[in-house]
Amino acid sequence: MACLELENVSVEFPVYDARAKSLKSSLLAIGSGGRLGQDAKRHVTVRALKQLSFSLRDGDRLGLIGHNGAGKTTLLRVLSGVYEPCRGRVVRQGRVASLIDITFGMSWDNTGWENILICGLHQGLDRRMLRDRAEEIAAFTGLGDFLHMPVRTYSSGMYFRLAFAISTCIEPEILLMDEWISAGDASFVEKVEERLSGFVSRSSILVLASHDLGLLRRMCNKALLLDQGRIVAQGPIEQVLEAYEGKAAA
Repeated sequence: MACLELENVSVEFPVYDARAKSLKSSLLAIGSGGRLGQDAKRHVTVRALKQLSFSLRDGDRLGLIGHNGAGKTTLLRVLSGVYEPCRGRVVRQGRVASLIDITFGMSWDNTGWENILICGLHQGLDRRMLRDRAEEIAAFTGLGDFLHMPVRTYSSGMYFRLAFAISTCIEPEILLMDEWISAGDASFVEKVEERLSGFVSRSSILVLASHDLGLLRRMCNKALLLDQGRIVAQGPIEQVLEAYEGKAAA
């Protein structure tokens, strides 16, 4: 059974080139709505997340809502393990797939085939699984002989094809997404939509950050509203969207 749990999780980023007593720091603190603070050595710290707690189980589809800078992407990176909280506890149970940055781990100097193998290992596939998946990934890209060429020779569309095929090659139990992926050349869009929809439906838990409220209504059964790194509402999707839309109208 897959699960994700956060208990009083906080994330802070120190800013080492600005002292907390400076006039600049004081003005920044005022302008940021109080999201800047001081650590024990009196460095300026950016408080990205503040005491977040929630839990997800099989079948949960959580939408992350909030304006730019509210903490959605930071939270996704905490859930994926990229960021470690400075306080609190994160529990992950199940295979995690992150579509926050589908190009993560890819090398411009390696060939397409080499990127398939290296990135596949990074995602947790063993060599036997890679042998089974590599041909399928290659076929999905439609890149043919270009897979023997360094990625630096690819067009942006070719690069996207390869990155997307690799990032969706595993069967996730926990899927993390920062906006719905809809890029790519016109001939590839339909394949992306079909593959991504199946990828989402087979996951046990989905966490999706998006500004598209219609998408969140279609994909999610729960939502969490963030503001300046704090949870201001969480619960059923319609209840939280109502709170968000009411806050925006105020």
